[in-house]
Amino acid sequence: MSKQIQNEYAPDVVTPPGDTLREIIETLGMTKAELADRIGKTPKFINDIINHYAAITPTTAMELEKVLGTPASFWNNRERRYRESIARRNERKRLQKEIKWLDAFPINLMVKAGWIEKHKNKIDQVEALLCFFGIASSRRWKKLWLSPTTVYRKSNAFASKPEACSVWLRKGELQAQERICEPFNKEKFKSALVTIRRLTRSEPHQFETKTIQLCAESGVAVVFTRSIKGAPVYGATRWLTPEKAMIQLSLRGKFEDLLWFTFFHEAGHILLHGKKEVFIEDSDSGTEKEKEADRFAANFLIPLKAWQKFISTAGYQSKAAVEGFAQEQKISPAIVVGRLQHESLIPYNRLNGLRRRFEIKKSY
Repeated sequence: MSKQIQNEYAPDVVTPPGDTLREIIETLGMTKAELADRIGKTPKFINDIINHYAAITPTTAMELEKVLGTPASFWNNRERRYRESIARRNERKRLQKEIKWLDAFPINLMVKAGWIEKHKNKIDQVEALLCFFGIASSRRWKKLWLSPTTVYRKSNAFASKPEACSVWLRKGELQAQERICEPFNKEKFKSALVTIRRLTRSEPHQFETKTIQLCAESGVAVVFTRSIKGAPVYGATRWLTPEKAMIQLSLRGKFEDLLWFTFFHEAGHILLHGKKEVFIEDSDSGTEKEKEADRFAANFLIPLKAWQKFISTAGYQSKAAVEGFAQEQKISPAIVVGRLQHESLIPYNRLNGLRRRFEIKKSY
């Protein structure tokens, strides 16, 4: 939506065009009956327009143009603005009943993140939330996000916190819509993943832009959406169109190995599973397809044979051994540490000095 359209003047009060018509004929010294006779209508017809019972149609506007000298466009615009003002007034009365709906959403967090504007007037705040979701009413939100058939309900995180999770997912969708991508190409995406795997050793300012670019060139929009309270989600995958997939990452937990495992896990969903499915990653994910994506991520980052050989060697738990193996595999040492911890080969408090914490803000 253009800035010009967003900033279009929408006054709260617009006088009826019938008032203007009355003023003009009075200035001309013309009676309603005379005007009616000149345009070939009944006096009642003119009276209904002046008393706001009837609208000025485009045909009547052209007739008034000939008789009064005022352009038809003037009357059409006055009528349009008047009818719109009535609709807006009625809409605000309807939105008054939606105010309580706001309480379920993290409005302050959304405002702080810059996702919506803060409004003192509650009705304006409801309108801002509806615009964020791209819906006309809270009933439509329930239909899209809470109906028994919605794919999001498969996630335990979404089921427990649907409002906050829907905010996070919608923000990612908006980000991905702005991402220009080539049509999806499976082989090209696989090739991109090989390059991205080597980027795990890089700093955020290096890997973020390159990862987004490589994936976009293969038909996948990668977006980083800041995590919000109430949405315990690490990532999500879905297809926006048959030719454009989306990987959304939250950086929840901040550690780099969590980020990369989530990314390759989501990539696994894209390569292994259907285009009509949506996957939301949380701590409770345990379906067979989630396990398949887990195996894909683990073995893509560290091939199984190489991993088995590494953990069979003496001293594999040492910092030097981890760093050496990571360098050999051309991946971040944090990924090795994360897998050792996940497989209970070392405690969760061991070797955390090799795990960097990331704060990615550029794509929010």
